[in-house]
Amino acid sequence: MELSKRYKPENVEDKIYKFWEDNDYFRAEVSEDKEPFSMAIPPPNVTSELHVGHALQFTLHDIVIRYQRMKGKEACWFPGMDHAGIATQNVVEKNLAEEGLNRHDLGREKFVERVWEWKEEYGGKIKDQLKALGSSADWSRERFTLDEGLSNAVREAFVQLYEEGYIYRDKYIINWCPRCSTALSDIEVEHKEEEGKLYRIKYDLKGTDQSVTIATTRPETMLGDTALAIHPDDERAKGLAGKKAILPLVGRELPIVTDEAIDPEFGSGILKVTPAHDPTDFDIGESHDLDRIAVIDDQAKISLEGKYEGLDRYEARKVIVDDLDEEGYLVEIENYEHSVGHCQRCETVVEPSISEQWFVEMEDLAEPAIEAVRKDDVELIPNRWKKVYFEWMENIQDWCISRQLWWGHRIPAWHCENCDEITVSREEPKACSSCGSSNLTQEKDVLDTWFSSALWPFSVMGWPENTEDLEYFFPTDLLITGFDIIFFWVARMIMTSLHFNGEVPFNQVLLTPLVLDENGEKMSSSKGNILDPLELKDEYGADAVRFAMASSTTKGRGMKLSEGEIEDKRNFLNKLWNAARFTLSHLDSEEELPEKEAMELEDRWIMSRYQDTVTKVRNELEDYSFKTASKTLYSFVWNDFCDWYLELIKPRLYSSEENTVAKQVLSYTFRGTLRLLHPFIPFITEEIWNKLPGDPGALIEEDFPQLIKDLRDEDIEEKLAFLQENIRATRNVRGEMNIPNGKEISVMLDVENEELGRLARENLTYFSELANVNELEVGTNLEQPKNSARRVLSNSEVLVPLEGLIDIEKERERIENELSQLEQDLESTEKKLNNKDFLTKAPDEVVDREKKKKEEFQAKKERLKSNLEALEDS
Repeated sequence: MELSKRYKPENVEDKIYKFWEDNDYFRAEVSEDKEPFSMAIPPPNVTSELHVGHALQFTLHDIVIRYQRMKGKEACWFPGMDHAGIATQNVVEKNLAEEGLNRHDLGREKFVERVWEWKEEYGGKIKDQLKALGSSADWSRERFTLDEGLSNAVREAFVQLYEEGYIYRDKYIINWCPRCSTALSDIEVEHKEEEGKLYRIKYDLKGTDQSVTIATTRPETMLGDTALAIHPDDERAKGLAGKKAILPLVGRELPIVTDEAIDPEFGSGILKVTPAHDPTDFDIGESHDLDRIAVIDDQAKISLEGKYEGLDRYEARKVIVDDLDEEGYLVEIENYEHSVGHCQRCETVVEPSISEQWFVEMEDLAEPAIEAVRKDDVELIPNRWKKVYFEWMENIQDWCISRQLWWGHRIPAWHCENCDEITVSREEPKACSSCGSSNLTQEKDVLDTWFSSALWPFSVMGWPENTEDLEYFFPTDLLITGFDIIFFWVARMIMTSLHFNGEVPFNQVLLTPLVLDENGEKMSSSKGNILDPLELKDEYGADAVRFAMASSTTKGRGMKLSEGEIEDKRNFLNKLWNAARFTLSHLDSEEELPEKEAMELEDRWIMSRYQDTVTKVRNELEDYSFKTASKTLYSFVWNDFCDWYLELIKPRLYSSEENTVAKQVLSYTFRGTLRLLHPFIPFITEEIWNKLPGDPGALIEEDFPQLIKDLRDEDIEEKLAFLQENIRATRNVRGEMNIPNGKEISVMLDVENEELGRLARENLTYFSELANVNELEVGTNLEQPKNSARRVLSNSEVLVPLEGLIDIEKERERIENELSQLEQDLESTEKKLNNKDFLTKAPDEVVDREKKKKEEFQAKKERLKSNLEALEDS
């Protein structure tokens, strides 16, 4: 079966994916005869469209699962999606707003129905996009964090933790998002450095004509001040402690207390204490039994009765500052850079607020999870992330898990209208557990999305039921996810799994880098540097996107990706396609590998190079070194197989008397190469495989190649490396001296010893076929002819007489002109690199580019000078 002249991904990808799905190649079975390998997908939000970070993670997942499947393991990739509470509710509320409605117009039940409708209509988009990238997940096991099974798991986990005393309900200072109208956990708040103002305000001391000055970035919160505080070691403390100050504008008396939480370096060293609107102040208030006066409501408006009531917090700030100034309390305003917390979802500035919420006590749950990572029961890759993990886990705070949303897992707690007691139950209770009343109302809040996500690795397998999948596939072998959710998700999964199952949820965690543009800049719509993986897939094909992702990824914090890299991988696919067309035209059936003794030098060489590639790629995949593995494959296919082996065997393939061994080695190597490439570029390799003679079956079911030690021969590789070096040098002379490709040339090879000379003579056809050499003189201590190009190599010198091949004078003139221009370019580059302003102000990437240009100019200058010397009269 022939391949088309050009590889057209649009004609291949959908067809091949359907072939895989129709034959259930992704489906895993519980099998006592096979070793399992499992991964659970980091569930993308149901609102999501595939972005470049998704494309990276899911490409790496698929490379791993295909590799493990080809190793003979029962490999299962559990797919699914996350209901994404805040994000999904926000999207649907925006849609309602376009209709002039809000969720309260519909009511809770109708609104939730509307979200489910939206999910059914739009939620499958990312699944289709995952398929478009070639993801070989077991779709028969697809889960959704709000499906019935996972909802049961969430309820079971909540009730167990509540019954064990880990979950409690309390009034506490939490992060409140006025835009999303919900509480946020600490790690859902992103802190950004912002230019603000520091307001210095005078507080009079009661019964005296004295005053103290405090500094604040949020003067609107002073309305809720219930004390002033000073560090006990501050020399002013003795004179102030126990006295009272008068709150400006309000007149409230404020006790002055001492507390070690005060930073003496901030402002004046005296702090206004607002327990209802600042976490530090809340703790000070607890220590000193201070009143909590809430003055900012859930909409971030002033709630205190009086002049400022109903004003937005920022409007109130302006009015209060004006009033302070007018009444003589404002001492000074200065510019001040400080860290401001923002809602991770909508970027609204969060408001610390006292609220009754549900919490999980984390300290005891964290201890075994810390130990699991310390002992490498869970291996974090790269290892440096352990330090970050420990720093957070060893200082972990209780987790606020309640959210004031309608979309999500409703908390399984019921409030008794008679006695105010709370009943927590797996099933809806018929009566209050305390007084027996049937007058119960379920808790309105839902759980933080990350609560259900924390159960993901085992809930997707049917927990809390003891299922076959859980027995066979759990714990999973590997988690691949972004380093940015190591606290949101990774740590919490380890904690819940150890608590509920007594074992870790995964053995290894590969933390992927942030995808940056080609200049190392973060991608953003404002910069116009976002790469859309779906647009790139449509232009270059899924395999090109996948291969570029794999060859660009690193184990650092960031990886650079450019469209040029994807274009290069598209060119690689075309190279492979053309090699396949040529190879298939010479194969009649699956060829058995001939005896080593029957092979020619180039056959033994390609077999050795292939075995080396097998060893390297297997080791690199085991180590999750995707970039190195990609480059190993790229080099072998492009250079060794296509540029050298195929060219070297062409004369034998076209000779009916000498082609048998060549065909056998070609068939073996080509089939093995397709197997090696398949995890990285599955579409094109499956398409080519299906065109092999005979009944090749499906490539996805083939075994991954293994090393055959007897076929590795470093001595053979050294011999061919010598010939390659001399042929390359001959080709370079032809190119640099403008010798037309069609002109035959004579070459003199001055070799180090007779053994190398014999090797060159025995393989004269290499020179004639690959460098159009019609005469090769080989010897030692050969004399260089006049007007000849000379190249000095590691074990030889290549001499190419130029008389009769080119116009010597014209060529000399051309080189002199090129050398003159090059020296100008080099001078310009050196000026830049000698300019201190350029070195300090220009981005590192730009400086590195100039340094590289300098190196290239210098190398080219030496080549041109050498070529010019070859043309000088001797």
